[in-house]
Amino acid sequence: MRRLAALALALVLVSGCSAPPAGEDGTTRILCATYPIYLFTTAAVGDAPGVEVALLVDQQTSCLHDYTLTIADMRAIETADVIVVNGAGLEAFMADALARAHVPVVDCSQCVTLLPSLDHAQGAEEEPDPHYWMDPRRALVCVDYIARQLSALDAAPAGGFTPSLPEEEVDRLLARLDSREGLDRLPGLITFHDGFQYLADALGLELLASIEEEEGAEASAKELAELVELVERSGVPAIFVERNGSRRSAQVIAGETGCAVYELDLIMSGEGRGLEPYLQAVARDLDTLGEALG
Repeated sequence: MRRLAALALALVLVSGCSAPPAGEDGTTRILCATYPIYLFTTAAVGDAPGVEVALLVDQQTSCLHDYTLTIADMRAIETADVIVVNGAGLEAFMADALARAHVPVVDCSQCVTLLPSLDHAQGAEEEPDPHYWMDPRRALVCVDYIARQLSALDAAPAGGFTPSLPEEEVDRLLARLDSREGLDRLPGLITFHDGFQYLADALGLELLASIEEEEGAEASAKELAELVELVERSGVPAIFVERNGSRRSAQVIAGETGCAVYELDLIMSGEGRGLEPYLQAVARDLDTLGEALG
């Protein structure tokens, strides 16, 4: 399914093509599929006049596996002048709608190095992990890429787009990643969502286990027993759930082992625009990891 979605996206990627003229009011309407991409895009276009950036999936969620487009979503896709997506299979739910829209699509996964998915079946063709926005360094690459791709469109303002970045906050966060702030003492991460591989990678941490859970589809008794053994063997002081995800299995393991349970934010929903909300969310995740060390 993801491969088919990727092929559909490839047919409409921005690659030297021109966007249709802006609307009758002169406004260029940019539609972003997900919240992280919305933050990166609003940072990329800054305060450029005549540009309107909107978010498609605007709800609290920990994944998009079961997302279904609404009538309002379809209307937003049809009226957009350009669409910016995460790519790497994350927006499989909108592949057909994108193919019918006949507007340029900027696929941000084209500009970063992707890690292999953690949940591909044994023997199956390897698929990429689409959660690359959780690495701030990759996020900054995306902001620059979006600005360059949008600047190449006919509907772009004269001079193109110049990203608007809070330089001090960026430098501060990158310094925290480099220092790791005592995280050398953490054996690794055990998470109850498969979206934190890139955060672990950015911090040089091993992802010991990642269990993708949804309501009604929690870990099996065998998986729970294996995780209990892993927690006891590795000595991790805490395990991590996604803010909007299920906590049930994590609480079972905590009861068996005495480890703590903490929440990490996958940044799939939130408020604000520009890069500041993203940087603040990642900083809170780093604070959570530090607190988990006790």
